[in-house]
Formats: sequence, C-alpha cells, structure tokens
Amino acid sequence: MSTPLVGGAVALLVVAWLAACAEAGLARVSSFRAAEAVRHGRRGADKLAQVTSDPTRYLNLALLIRVACEMAAGVLVTYACLEEFRETWAALLVAVGVMVLVSYVAVGVSPRTIGRQHPLNTATASAYVLLPLARVLGPVPQLLILIGNALTPGKGFRKGPFASEAELRAMVDYAEQESLIEDEERRMVHSVFELGDTLVREVMVPRTDLVSIERYKTVRQALTLALRSGFSRIPVTGDSEDDIVGIVYLKDLVRKTHVNREAESDQVATAMRAASFVPDTKNAGDLLREMQRERNHCAVVIDEYGSTAGIVTIEDILEEIVGEITDEYDRELPPVEKLGDGSFRVTARLDIRDLGELFGLDAYDDEDVETVGGLLAKALGRVPIAGAAAEVELPDGRGLRLTAESPAGRRNKIVTVLAEPVEKEPAA
Repeated sequence: MSTPLVGGAVALLVVAWLAACAEAGLARVSSFRAAEAVRHGRRGADKLAQVTSDPTRYLNLALLIRVACEMAAGVLVTYACLEEFRETWAALLVAVGVMVLVSYVAVGVSPRTIGRQHPLNTATASAYVLLPLARVLGPVPQLLILIGNALTPGKGFRKGPFASEAELRAMVDYAEQESLIEDEERRMVHSVFELGDTLVREVMVPRTDLVSIERYKTVRQALTLALRSGFSRIPVTGDSEDDIVGIVYLKDLVRKTHVNREAESDQVATAMRAASFVPDTKNAGDLLREMQRERNHCAVVIDEYGSTAGIVTIEDILEEIVGEITDEYDRELPPVEKLGDGSFRVTARLDIRDLGELFGLDAYDDEDVETVGGLLAKALGRVPIAGAAAEVELPDGRGLRLTAESPAGRRNKIVTVLAEPVEKEPAA
C-alpha cells in the first residue's frame, strides 16, 4: 500500500478530528460565557468573543473543513486500496470498512467527547485557526449553505442551537440533571414559557372572593374596611357588584384623612382612582408588560358578557413564575386546634364533614358548600373578613357560631375560623 497516500489520509483525518472538536466546543460556548472569559483576562478570550459574536459563520466553517477532509481522506484510502487489491470489489469493500470505522471513532465519537468535556479550552484554541481561515475563504461556506438551502425544502439551515421551544425546555431539564442549575431555577424557566400560554382568567382573583365598597360610603368606612380586611386596594362599586367604577388605595385614604380630618365624612368616590379594564381572554404575559409600562398594579377583569369576572394584580401574574408569595407572618397551622369549652379553631379549608365529627355528628353535609370557610360565607351572604361572625344550625338542632379570624397571605384570605357551640334557650 502506498505510504504517501496513507500518510495524506492520516493527516486529513487529523484535521477533520480538530474540526469536529471545534464544532462540539463552539456549540457549547455562548457569547455570555466568552464575555465572562474576557472579563477574567483569559488568554485568547478576545478571539473567542469574536467567534461567538457570529457563531453560525464559524460553525459552518468548521463543518466545511471536517466534511472536506473526511471526503479527501476517503478518496486517498480508496485509491490506495485499488493499488493494493487486484479485485475492484475487494478494494472498495476494504476502503468503505476502513473509512466507516475511522470516521466513526476518530471523527465521530472521540473529538465530540473532548469538545463537550472541555468546551472553553477547545473553542478558544479553535478561534486562533477559524478567524484567519474565515478571512481567507470569505463567503465560500455561506455560499455552500445557500445552495444547500435552495435544494432543501423547508427553512434550511437554522441559525441557532434550538429549533423549537421544546428543544430549549429539554436543554433546561438536561442542565438541571447535570447540576448546572437548581431545580427551582428549572421550574422558573418553564413557568416563563407557560406564562405565554396563560390567560388572565386563570390567575385573577374571582369576583366571589373580592372585598368591595359602595361609592356612596364614606372615606372613614373605606379606611376601616381596608384595615379590617388587610387589602391595600379595594374595588369601588356603583349600582351593583358587577359595576366597578374605580379602585381606592389605602395610601390615598390615609393621605386624605391625614391632611384633613374632616375628609373622613366625604364619599369614597372622591378618593378613588380610575380602574383599568382587561378582557379575561388576554394573555397574562402581555398584561404583565402593559402593567410595567403603564405603572399600573391592578386591573378589573371583564368576561365575554361585559360583567366583572374578578381582579388581577401584578403580584398574581408574578406568582405564576416564582410561586406563591408569602410573608413573615404566614405559618403552617394544624387543621384542628382544641381550645376547651367545646370550642375549636379550624382552618377555613376544613371539610364540613370533619367539622361535624368534631361536634359528634356522624354525617354533616351541605349541597352548596364543602368547607368551613364556604359555610361561613354562605351564612354571612358575603366574603368573610377578620372578625365577621355568623351562627349556623347543625342537623341535630344545635347552634354553632363561626368567627373569621385574622387573614394571612398576600391575598389576605381567612385561614382560620373559630367554631363555638351556642346554647339555645328552650322554647316556651
């Protein structure tokens, strides 16, 4: 077998090996990582930054070098085999076997493994070669890609490493598996993508959970309601609960009464601000950007029939990304706490059947509600706030007094209810 031909093929395969290393390394180094290397004064980082500023061009160049060297090495090996073997079919069979084995191991597996394990070092070293080669070859790689795109249906060669959102999500999951990012960071990235598919009605506070005040009520009454409920923004209603005419802010109420004490008797309409209305089918991500741009933290959600569906705040949307927002006053509470004298402190979400068991009832059910908080709201006829109390009658005729206790959480929902037996006077 001709030694020069074999030597040339080996030299070409070495170049193809280096080009494959460069491909794998450049694919895993971002422009941000290159900028970090420049800030730390890493040797060759400036050249790497030039390459990562236009990754498509230099990745295509590395691909061209690898393919050209592999093809040339295949031709030399085939020619050498034709000289060595008398039968043409035997020479071609040997040449194909040798090139498949060498290309798979020497160009396919080995260099890509090294490039992925040491991406920064590999990409920096390849930048020294790719930059001058790009100047020499000029637009040749791009021209070949344009020809390939013209012959290929579809969008042609993609510009970046991700062709779809699904691929990017999979890369984020892979980064979490490799301990490159935390699990909470992975969930947050996924939440950002999901926010683009989330509608406002999925994150809003429904109208049934709203604490509102009529426009003819006084500033003093509005201030008292804000302090009792724990809400800093309260919708102001007109003719009905569906007719929201504005939003009153706790800061405005305090400022108004602090400047003039006599203003406490003014109607709350004099202190409210104009409400912003959005449809319940609006995209939550778009609304978040609008709120940031307009410096508005609250909007009234309208359904398809023009009725009030609820209220959405900027915090409601942010919770879709970062999770539930709580404060230092929130704490885990037991579902039932025995207080003595037959009284219990229970969570608002406790099932009413469990409440019945606490007072010796085998079966306690209600067609309209399922929780203690719902039972209290039904008895009151409105959303309960701290201090609200009502009496309900148990199936055995006994009375039960339910009292809403201090709210908790960002939405100031009632979390505990005090349940006390009520002794009824015997009928005359």
